[in-house]
Amino acid sequence: MKRWSVLAFLLLTLGLVGGNAQDYKGKARVTGYVYDQDGNPLPEVRVKLFNPKVGQGLELVTDTEGKWVAAWIQSGAWNVDFEKVGFAPKKIALELFELKKNPDVKVNLEKAEGILLIEEIKPELIRGNQLFEEKKYDEALAVYMAILEKFPDVYIINKSIGNCYFQQEKYDLAEEAYQKILEKNPDDSEAKLLIGNCYANRGQQDKALEWYGKIEFEKLSDPIVLYNIGNFFYNNSKFEDALRYYSKSVEIQPDFTDGLYQLGLTYIAMAKNPEAISAFEDYLKVDPDSERANQVRGFLEFLKKQ
Repeated sequence: MKRWSVLAFLLLTLGLVGGNAQDYKGKARVTGYVYDQDGNPLPEVRVKLFNPKVGQGLELVTDTEGKWVAAWIQSGAWNVDFEKVGFAPKKIALELFELKKNPDVKVNLEKAEGILLIEEIKPELIRGNQLFEEKKYDEALAVYMAILEKFPDVYIINKSIGNCYFQQEKYDLAEEAYQKILEKNPDDSEAKLLIGNCYANRGQQDKALEWYGKIEFEKLSDPIVLYNIGNFFYNNSKFEDALRYYSKSVEIQPDFTDGLYQLGLTYIAMAKNPEAISAFEDYLKVDPDSERANQVRGFLEFLKKQ
């Protein structure tokens, strides 16, 4: 009965917590540096910051020293994407603060084989990405396909093509595009993840699991990818599997608040209250002041009474 009382409390609390969309501006500031795999600064890397809480963000470009600065933004959780033609994209999650100095963010991008003529591609790629962000998926598709027709070696563009189809719920076409990435790079974990997502959205859970299973767990080092796979297992009540992925996501990035939060929820679902308490206490060490932090305190207060 305790397990169900905890879950009932959880659902009730989640139902009571809400928030209105607001501008992402605030007083936080963060500086970052992007390097290649040999430690050389990477200029003209597209750095996209997105605040899930308000559904807004901003985009920056690194300078000749690989440096970028985001200023006058809100504290809280931010997702950050790094993209440069010729390099594998990278995603990280940050927890930013307004009342204290945020540590510098340093990332390394790995060169992707088979991507040529970077400067010629860049303007059209940026245009396609802008159209995608504006949800003009047909127009973005036309731009991406034109790039691929002119530069067939830039196979990674198939990811953008697949993403357009995915947003249009044309999952067969999206899968076909992602498969073209695997034809060139059979070890591309993100393409396998995206194909799995296609099956998940079609309601073919067994096939989705099959594709997620193709991703070698030991080789996964991106906390966002681990978190997304964990979410699939969590949403399908496969809590032991979800726990494995969430645990590794926060092992790689201990200040990953989304991972810590879901880790706590997973332990609750498994009736492992002491472990849930530990996960939520770790969460508050990273994020003591947000609206979600207040929710976490409510969970802790309830769990400690059990």
